[in-house]
This record gives sequence, structure tokens and C-alpha cells, in this order.
Amino acid sequence: MAETLDLSIYVKRQDDGTAHLDLAVEGIDCAACIDEIESGLCRLPAVLDARLNYTNHRLAVEWRDGELSPGRVVEELQRLGYRAHPFQSRLVEEEEDRRAKWLLKCLAVAGFASMNIMLLAVSVWSGNVTDITPETRDFFHWLAALIALPAVAYAGQPFFQSAMNALRNRRTNMDVPIVIGILLALTVSVVETINSAEHTYFDSVVMLLFFLLCGRYLDQAMRRKTRAVASNLASFRAEVAHRIEENGEVVLLPTAALKAGDRVLVRPGERIAVDGIVLSGSSEVDESLVTGETAHRAVRADSQVYAGSMNYNGTLTLRVTAAGKGTLLDEVERLLENAAAAKSRYVQLADRVAKIYAPVVHTAAAITALAWIATGASVHDALITAIAVLIITCPCALALAVPVVQVVASGALFRSGVFLNAGDAFERLAKVDTIVFDKTGTLTLPTMSVVNASDVEPGLLEAASRLALSSHHPLAAAVAQLTHDRRPYDGVTEEPGQGVRAVVDGMEMRLGSPAFCGAEDVANEAAATDPTASVIAFSWGRQQAVLLVRQALRPDAVAIVQNLLQRGFDCRILSGDRPEAVAPIAATLGITLWRGGCKPADKIEALEALKSEGRKVLMVGDGLNDAPALAAAHVSLSPINAADLTQAQADAVFLGDRLKPVQDTIEIACRAHSLMRQNLGVALIYNLIAVPLAFLGYVTPLVAALAMSGSSTIVTLNALRVRGSTPASRPAPAQSDVIPAVQGA
Repeated sequence: MAETLDLSIYVKRQDDGTAHLDLAVEGIDCAACIDEIESGLCRLPAVLDARLNYTNHRLAVEWRDGELSPGRVVEELQRLGYRAHPFQSRLVEEEEDRRAKWLLKCLAVAGFASMNIMLLAVSVWSGNVTDITPETRDFFHWLAALIALPAVAYAGQPFFQSAMNALRNRRTNMDVPIVIGILLALTVSVVETINSAEHTYFDSVVMLLFFLLCGRYLDQAMRRKTRAVASNLASFRAEVAHRIEENGEVVLLPTAALKAGDRVLVRPGERIAVDGIVLSGSSEVDESLVTGETAHRAVRADSQVYAGSMNYNGTLTLRVTAAGKGTLLDEVERLLENAAAAKSRYVQLADRVAKIYAPVVHTAAAITALAWIATGASVHDALITAIAVLIITCPCALALAVPVVQVVASGALFRSGVFLNAGDAFERLAKVDTIVFDKTGTLTLPTMSVVNASDVEPGLLEAASRLALSSHHPLAAAVAQLTHDRRPYDGVTEEPGQGVRAVVDGMEMRLGSPAFCGAEDVANEAAATDPTASVIAFSWGRQQAVLLVRQALRPDAVAIVQNLLQRGFDCRILSGDRPEAVAPIAATLGITLWRGGCKPADKIEALEALKSEGRKVLMVGDGLNDAPALAAAHVSLSPINAADLTQAQADAVFLGDRLKPVQDTIEIACRAHSLMRQNLGVALIYNLIAVPLAFLGYVTPLVAALAMSGSSTIVTLNALRVRGSTPASRPAPAQSDVIPAVQGA
């Protein structure tokens, strides 16, 4: 009796009459699976949209409510050859952990077998064994077979399962020709061993399998890291809130239970759980995770605050405008998911070539066998010739053409302090013509510093920096870096929103706002010399000092941006920081198109406008508010000190306080992309020459195996040339203003 699959509990019904279901899909092995699944589901009646995220294998399906059963979606996926179940992060992570361990075991088996078979081969053919007898040679061949056959049977499972799944559903993927080549090479080796032939190919088969598993495991590990770090977005949410009832009673309840219009209480040190308007109270809030603004913002009655912000030194009463769904933090997550799904549609060049390559190879082998039989050859000779064609056309060089360049180029980037998160980033980086920078923490150093320290009397500076050790304010933290004595003063008290004070040597010492320290006049004079800097005052008895604190540009930012501009790249700034803070930075760098005060949606909108003009945009950013933009850009970079979520969405992260890794990344990527295309060309030209020779019978299986290995060696040696990367340049694109708010203001 057939069972009906009921998934209605997992369906989310929307107000617009649509239904939404998130599924975790198993059996996805390459980017080609994305189009097959999405197009297959969109053919179902009532289905409005299907989007598959390749990073976490999460499939989002929407349909007209009441016109389709969710079980029908799962059944269609099964017909296409994929298993699916409701998406639950914990179960998906457990499954991915299990698969990663399995791949690692397969890799270990292939590596162990490869080393041992290579030792046997060296023993047979090196000068260590002279005058080898046929009996001894056969003994070594049988030992190689005993190692290779069980090793391939176990370590080759990822490729065997993928190929069988594809063939069962009448399609091909990159694993089909690989599996055929492996099995035929093994079969020929076993037959030749039984017949006491001089040559076998066990070492080539196991070595090929080892390198392919290396690539498969690294891809799996990269996607697991991205998904695990991206899940940290949940940590920015406050799961509970204090609601104020009509009778004034304060009740603790889940954030999801709040609705617009409710009043909530937020105490100092708590993360704000909702978007809302301040009804009463005053405080400072840290919105750096949400808006990218580094300076704490003073809020009071009628101020807008956002979920995910941290309340510092005052109690606030808020009126809820959005809770759970609909908050700015939720918008960041939604934009991030949509942008990541859109980027996952990218199809790697090798996969596109393989779609044409595989059927051509199989057809060539079949024609070879039939042609030889038709010309009077024996079935045995015809099969040996056909096997030679299959071996010589085994897609080893094609399979290695892109990954081996990625490995060498990744090493070159590593030496430049850059770590890749995406395997296909090189091709996208090579096409970049526009570079959009965030300001805070990207063009500037992530930490604040005192810019006028040399103008302050050393004794006062030491006293102020030591007193700053007792404050948690970010401006005070910048001052505290200057002290040589790391012992805080005794008896320090803090005035919320004002500063800290202590009595030292019989005189009161204060550090904080100019008004708190009685230094308004001195502060106004100092601020006039640097309007973009934040001011923190210090007083000790009658002595006063004013410290100017701001983020400094990265040491080489001016030189690198000017270099990129000279090479024809269109450089721009999109920042969540204040326009008055962005303007001097843009002027110093020589960037004329910039915009400040951007929220996540603003950055997405600007990038989409550039995309509509045909631009290929490199986004460089570090804040949580940059994460959706990084995911939506053609390609993206992030400094290593960025928020974890932001790093997860960037295609690469870079180390250090300098901006040069951005330039190095583009240069190396351009060279790598060129070499990838060269390697693919070498692989195809090799087949154009080798296949006719094999077809005519001039190539034995042994020569075919050597030629196959030779083509792989050529593409590997060619990949080493990426180390000699040359400067990248681009023709200057038209300067259209898609960042309209401010232009050189």
C-alpha cells in the first residue's frame, strides 16, 4: 500500500496566497545539478519559483497555495534522482559532517595505496632491481593489483555513486567519463597481469583517484566552513525581550511573541531584540554589527533603534515597530540568502566543457571498435584499440586543468596574505572592471587611534591613557593603547554617558566628554583642526588636554587605489558611515564617486545598478551590513578582522593592515584565469592529436596511459607559471553615477 507524504507542517503560507517550503537536497555533486533541479521543479504546475543554494544544498520552493501538494515536490526530486527532506540546520550539519569524514577516509585510502603502488613501480623499473625475471615482474604486478583493486573499490565510491546516479536518470556529469576511464584502465591492467604482460596501469589509476579526491574534499570543507560561519547570524538576535504590560508589570517572553505597538524595556548591556522607537530614556547604542557605523550613537526619545544593536549605558523604553520577521537584521539575512542563491547559479568552465566532451569521447571509442571490426580485425584487437582510445581520452588533463591552477594560484595568494573561500573566484576576479570599497575597517584600519598624541604633554598623555584602562568606551580604548603602565588607577568611577573619574595624588582626574571635563573651549579649538575626528577630553586639577581619535587609512591605501585607478579600474565607495566621515577619505584617495549612510538594501541596489550596466564588480567590505552586498557582487573580498558572517560570504579574505592584497588578488587571478583557459586548450588539442593516432592503432594501452599522464604533467607544469603573475589592467569604463547621493562632495 503506497504511503502519502505529508509535509504540511513545514510549509510556510504567505499573505499573498503563496506557499513556501525549504528542503535539504542530497546527491548534488556539481553546479550542473542546480539548473536541472530548478528547471525540473519549475515545470510542475503552480510552482512559481525554485532556488537552490549550492553552498548548503538548501532548496527554496514557492507555489500557489492549494494547487500543489508539498509531497509532489519531493516526488519530482526523487524522479530526477535526488533525495530531499525538510531543511533543518542541525540535521544538515550532521549529514555534511558524516560525508566529510567519509571523503577524508576515501582520500586516506587512495593516498596510502598510491604511495605503495608507486614504490612497487619504482622497484620494478629503477636500477635497484637489475635483470628482473618475468616471474618477479608478475609478482610485483599482482601485488599492485591486490592493493589497487580494493583501494579503488572503496576510495572511488564518491565518483561511482555520482556517475551511477547520473546514468540512472539519463544524464551525464564530469564523473561519468572519469569512472569509465578508471574502470577500463583497471580492467586492462588485470587482463595484462593475467597474461603476464610487461606493463600495467594500476599506479596511474590510483594516483588519479587521489588527486580527484583532494579536490572533492577541499570543496566539501569549504562549503561546510561557509555554512557553519554563516549560521552565526543567529547569535546577533536576542531571543527574549522584556515586555511592559498595561499595568506596568515587566514580563520576560520570546521575541517571536512580540508584535508592533508593544512596549519593551532594554537595560544597559542588553542586545536590542526589536526594531523600535525610543519612548523614554537616553543611552548610547553600538550599531556597528547592523549599520557599519563605528561610533556609538546617542539615542533619546523619538530615536529609531534596530534589532541586533547593543545598548550600553542607559535604560530605554521602546515601542516595537518590527519584531522577529521584518527587522533590519532579518532584512540582512533575507538579502544574504537571496544573493547567495543567485551567485550559486554560476557554472564552472570545466563543467560546461565536460557536457560536450563526455559524449564525444564515448562516441569516438564506439566508432573505433566498429570500424576495426568492419575492416576485418579481430574482436580482441578492436576492443584493445577502443580501450586505448578511451584511456588516451580519459579526462585527466581536463579534470586537472582548472583545479591544479587553483592550487598553485591559491599558494601564490597565500604568500600575499589572501585566503580563498570560493574555488571559482579566479574566473570571476579576472573579469572585474569596477571595485566598490566599504570605508570603515576596509579602507581604514579597524581600530581607532589618537591622531594628535604628539601634541599632548607626555605626563598628561600617560595619565589619561592609564585612566582610560577603566573605561569600556571605544574612544577610551584607543587612548588606553598609549599607556606604558597597564595597571588601572584605584577608585575609578564611571558616569554613564559622561566618562570616568578618579582622585590621584589628591586631585580629581577626569576622562570623557568635554563638558564632563570642563574643557569645552579647548575641545572646540582642537576639533576645528580636524572636523572628522571624535573628541575625548582629559583634566587633572587645572591641567587639561584634548585628544582627537579617528580611524586612520590603511598605510598603502592611497598608493593602491591610485594604482588601480591608473590601470583603468573604476573605484567607488559605499559606506554605512556618516557622509561627513566618508568625504575626506574619498578626497584623499582620489575617488569621486562615493556614498555614505548606506543600509544593506542601499548597497544591493547600487550593485544591481552597476550590474545592469554590464559591470563586473569586486566588492571589498568588512561589516555585517556588507555581507549581502558581498554575496550579491560579481566577486568579493573581506579583511580577516571582519565579522564572521561577512568573511563567510566573501570569496576571499586578506591579512594585515595593508590594502596591497586586493591588488595582488586581481593580478594573480588574471594570470590564473589565463592559464586555466590555456590548460583547457592543451587538454583539447592533446585529444585532437592523440585520438586519431589511437584510432589508427598506432597507440597501445601502455602508450595511451603514458600520453594520458603526459597531458596531465603538461597542464601541471603550465600551472606553475601563475607564480610569475603580471600586473592586471582594464580599459577605463564609462563613469556613470549609480551612487547618486554624493559625488565628490
